[in-house]
Amino acid sequence: MDTETESRCDGEWAQPYQLLSGQTQHHRLGHVRLWVTLLDKEWQVRTETREPETDPVGWTESIGHHLPHTSASLQRFIREGDSSTVTFVPAVANLPTVIRPYHPLTIPGGARCTIYVGTVVWMKVCVGQSQTLLTEIPLEVPSLTWVGRNTMEGELCYASSNFGRLVLEAVPKRPWRAVTPVTIINRRTEPLMLERFSLPTPLLSLHRSERGELWTPGVVVEVATDMSSASLHVDEGLLKSAGPCQQVAPARERASRGRLVRAIDRVFG
Repeated sequence: MDTETESRCDGEWAQPYQLLSGQTQHHRLGHVRLWVTLLDKEWQVRTETREPETDPVGWTESIGHHLPHTSASLQRFIREGDSSTVTFVPAVANLPTVIRPYHPLTIPGGARCTIYVGTVVWMKVCVGQSQTLLTEIPLEVPSLTWVGRNTMEGELCYASSNFGRLVLEAVPKRPWRAVTPVTIINRRTEPLMLERFSLPTPLLSLHRSERGELWTPGVVVEVATDMSSASLHVDEGLLKSAGPCQQVAPARERASRGRLVRAIDRVFG
């Protein structure tokens, strides 16, 4: 058994790891393989995206002196001073994320529902005590989609590969996904057909539970009676089911005070 296999353990968000010059830390999480190497004058970050045969569940890391084959992409960064710690910080997507329920869902007039969604996060590779950012890596290759009335009015979004669920326990918990409860309130008298929903991902902060899971605050959307617009706001707290949590990353964008009113086709378009 080699030393890398012997030292394999679970990876953690926002946990500083100490490396010696010449050492490489290898991470396996989701579809991504990551190697971070410390040298006397530089940091090297290698990444590779794979399609696993089965649905991966955990995140493991190990420290040794093994480098991957040449097909892994390489980025090199100047090492400032004698910094030798590397920290991995999660980040929400920089664009809204389109979520679909498992099947289209009808919300009767005057009713509400809560769906639970899991969105893939990005990994920020940060070094030193000041956590200087080297690079940012999506932990799943994102696909793009358009939400809006037409090709001229709307916005570019990421398309989630995971379905929204009505039952929290049905959402797969993974270290590279953040769970968000979304409550949709239909104030109209007519039913509302929910086929997809644009989650304002950049407005959400990230929090790590004692179990190592990532959570964001909940999002509440109210559909007005005239169906021309919807109001949206982000909860201040987290779902009680998350348990005690610690914030590990702020939102990418600061939400305006009060409710955000958006054209309906930019929310459900």
